[in-house]
Amino acid sequence: MVTFCFRPQQIQTVSSFRWLRRNRERGQRELPVRPGTMKRFRRHGHESQRDKHKQDLYQFNKTVEHGFPHQPSALGFSPSLELLAIGTRSGAIKLYGTPGVEFMGLHDENAAVTQVHFLPNQVGMVTLLDDNSLHMWTLRAHNGMSELLEIGRFTLSGPPGAPPSVTRVTAVLAHSSGELLMLGTEGGHVFVVEVPGFRELEENNISVENVQNRIPEDYVGRRNLECVEALHENPLNPRQVLIGYSRGLMVLWDLDRQRPIQHFLCTQQLESVWWMEDGVNILSSHSDGSYCQWTVTGEDPQTEPEKQETPYGAFPCKAISKIIQLPSKQGPPFLIFSGGMPRASYGDRHCISVIHSKFHEALDFTSRIIDFFVIREGENHRGEPSALVVLVEEELVVVDLQSEGWPVIQTPYLVPLHCSAITCSHHVSSIPLKLWERVQAAGAQQNTHYSRKPWPIIGGQNLSPDPPQRDLLLTGHEDGTVRFWDASGVCLYPMYKLSTAGVFLTDADPNDNMNQGSEGEWPPFRKVGCFDPYSDDPRLGIQKIHLCKYSGYLTVAGTAGQILILELNDEAAEQMVEATVVDLLQGQEGFRWKGQARLDVREEPVLFPPGFQPFALVQCQPPAVVTAIALHSEWKLVAFGTSHGFGFYDYHQKNNIMVKCTLNPSDQVAMEGPLSRVKSIKKSLRQSFRRIRRSRVSMRKHHTTNAAKLQEINARLEAEALQEMELAPVQRKIEARSSDDSFTGLVRTLYFADTFVSDSSHSTPSLWAGTNGGAVFAYVLRVPSLERRAEDPVVAHAAKEIQLMHRAPVVGLVVLDGKGIPLPEPLEVAHDLARSPEMHGSHHLLVVSEEQFKLFTLPKVSSKSKLKLTAVDGSRVRRVGVAWFGSRTHEQLESSLVVLTNQGELHVISLPSIKMMVHYPCIRREDVSGIASCVFTKYGQGFYLMSPSEFERFSLSTRWVVEPRCLVEAPLQMRPKNPSSPIHRDQPDGVPTEHRNFKRESEGYENSARQVMEHALLNDERVLQEIQKSLEGDQTTFLENNRKTKPKGNMLSNGD
Repeated sequence: MVTFCFRPQQIQTVSSFRWLRRNRERGQRELPVRPGTMKRFRRHGHESQRDKHKQDLYQFNKTVEHGFPHQPSALGFSPSLELLAIGTRSGAIKLYGTPGVEFMGLHDENAAVTQVHFLPNQVGMVTLLDDNSLHMWTLRAHNGMSELLEIGRFTLSGPPGAPPSVTRVTAVLAHSSGELLMLGTEGGHVFVVEVPGFRELEENNISVENVQNRIPEDYVGRRNLECVEALHENPLNPRQVLIGYSRGLMVLWDLDRQRPIQHFLCTQQLESVWWMEDGVNILSSHSDGSYCQWTVTGEDPQTEPEKQETPYGAFPCKAISKIIQLPSKQGPPFLIFSGGMPRASYGDRHCISVIHSKFHEALDFTSRIIDFFVIREGENHRGEPSALVVLVEEELVVVDLQSEGWPVIQTPYLVPLHCSAITCSHHVSSIPLKLWERVQAAGAQQNTHYSRKPWPIIGGQNLSPDPPQRDLLLTGHEDGTVRFWDASGVCLYPMYKLSTAGVFLTDADPNDNMNQGSEGEWPPFRKVGCFDPYSDDPRLGIQKIHLCKYSGYLTVAGTAGQILILELNDEAAEQMVEATVVDLLQGQEGFRWKGQARLDVREEPVLFPPGFQPFALVQCQPPAVVTAIALHSEWKLVAFGTSHGFGFYDYHQKNNIMVKCTLNPSDQVAMEGPLSRVKSIKKSLRQSFRRIRRSRVSMRKHHTTNAAKLQEINARLEAEALQEMELAPVQRKIEARSSDDSFTGLVRTLYFADTFVSDSSHSTPSLWAGTNGGAVFAYVLRVPSLERRAEDPVVAHAAKEIQLMHRAPVVGLVVLDGKGIPLPEPLEVAHDLARSPEMHGSHHLLVVSEEQFKLFTLPKVSSKSKLKLTAVDGSRVRRVGVAWFGSRTHEQLESSLVVLTNQGELHVISLPSIKMMVHYPCIRREDVSGIASCVFTKYGQGFYLMSPSEFERFSLSTRWVVEPRCLVEAPLQMRPKNPSSPIHRDQPDGVPTEHRNFKRESEGYENSARQVMEHALLNDERVLQEIQKSLEGDQTTFLENNRKTKPKGNMLSNGD
């Protein structure tokens, strides 16, 4: 043995002593190096290899938004592109085509989108915001895929000293030429702007003074014409435009001769206009619930309409906000309008009426109507009306106008996830094909009321590859339903809906049909849409879901302590569900439950449709919210926990096995329940005021000794500050929590594992439970063999108990096998989808609390290593899950721990070494509901609610990324309606053919606030060469390159 001598300064840390001891045992003769020197020497190669490994495995992306846009405010449709556009109050703009084709853009301004207009036969569109700014967007091809790009913005500027109403835009007309925008304003003026350059053509503007010249004075009186309410182009002559004023006046204007042709004088306030395809008849809708039909005769002015009608009677009615009439080969035309309901009786209804021949229906929606349009068949979309598309505040509804009864077409996207408020979610990856088909078949039987017509919005091409696996996302809702969603690809498609309300007695009658109105009712209402924000009983709300994809068993837990165990059945069955009542208090005296009562179970058999059918029910007493569940389908056991304790249930023999009360005697809040918090708040406020009053009295009594006490407090604070400084700079001291804190007995996590609990030679089934007070309970289970499973009972006894010193809530438990790999799911090994766990080495228990990760050896339960998460900003673990990561080049997968904190940050922690690998900001720390709703997938993806109706999907993996990849091509030809018009030319959408168009575009962009780099680009030699190429005929290439270099606004590719 060789002995080394060191100077004291060479041995500076504990790691140096460990290095010395390790090398002495190995007999090595190398001299140790100072720790700092060794770190600097080894860092480059080791760190670079480690960083490369991280880059191969981890990459954070927010990929796609699922669901219905929050607070929609505008709707647009392009018949040539067959694309749908929705604008929101937050300034977002979203485009949808055929399933899988999605684009998202965001305005820089935090303003609501009020109008969306596609340029006819082009790939561009214009948005109007409520700050009166106009924005030009285009779909540009890049690397074989299209991306949505904002290329310009514009704001009308009036004459000096003019009031804002002069330029406040109220109506927009995208002219059929694709080169003009007509902007009606609040002051009654109409401005003509050239696009895409946003250059105002002042010589073509229409002032309100020019319109009033030929109007009788008795009609005008002392009032002005008010704002421009509508602009509509003559379908046969694009050089004629109808201008509708809010006062009721409509003016037919000639764009070539710059003068009015005919005036239509109406006495009622105007809401909208519609020019019929014959070019002769005009419809106008008004604020009193009537509509009028006018004829273009040339006689000026026309004071009386050809026909005036109030569809819903002589009593005062609400305004008809929009009206359209389309011809049909099968008889009379379709007349469709929104509003017009009798004000006194049905003024609160949101209706669109459809009248065709002898059929008349008032489609009744549950939220406010934003806008609607009709899709037509045939070339140039001039054929039969095929579908009515309605955007309301909470959903998109598409009605089939060609099938009998006008049924609704099921939407493949934009489904309202929040039809009832989402209360929890659960993701299951790699669903077996057999289970997938059975769930799909059960869902198909629920959708017989939908139309069989295909989805009518089919623009663009979906270039995304087929999903490599089948994934399910299950969402629990406030009304007691569980919805199954196909989460394999870009579209979150509804597959199946399970309702648990039929098991219990509620106020709702299951035989009620909300979709049918009573016989002979007028107006003839028909409920449409699936958004229903009302719940019959809040106790039905789903809190926890667990699905075993191998056995088909499903466990659902609710708000009132109910746990349902269901199995998948392909046939309808009538059966009675008996409840097993479990007393979690175990007869403790001195406690009285002040919360909600439990749900009453139906005593008669219930007919359950094909799908998941309940066969067992566990009812916890007290009926508090179920906070944790675990399902082990191989052992046929279900574990459940509330704020009072936990237990587990044998659903094979239908009996309860064990109950453990975790309630702290001092925890009175847990006894009150969610419905009695008002009393406790009043009590705490009263106590707070009393403490303040007592403290003020004591301050007066001891005023003379305040100086000495202040010095003592300052000295104590300085000592604590020095103690804090000794900690690592990125960590703060973990403070031990009091055992008297509220809800310390609340069960946060439950975990089944086959591991070593009693000794290191025999593995046994076990149940692990973690509480809000930092306690971990372990129970050993004796599960009979398969032959004796139906006769012999399952026996459980307590084996271990761990109490974390800092008493932070335990949010996750994971057992690692001998190779440091998490144990597989139940039945996963039996189906040859995972390797058997390594049972020869030592197993480890990973306890994840809100503040740290701690690894214990089994069965001794001795601490091996730990990682503190608590940082200076006070991070706490909110969500945790095990995920598998792999690179794009290697098939081997690595298991890691994925963590979301209360700061909205994602952390990936290696297993079993428990080292921080990467971290990314994901959710705003203020978005508490978004953080609480996050759910991780098995392969490094995740979902969280970015709004009540939208899931944001993100990915931490380089291998598994689900994002839209799509292409939208411009129409092959632009076919003008009037070839003699100088503003009509045949050309591809968005690609000009004359240099003057580019010159106009550049001149228009110079008026924008974003043209800071324009002159610098023009002085660049490379750019000048590109301009020269464009003059020689390669203008398309130059336009694309020019738009890439100009900082016109936000460029968001699809999926970003």
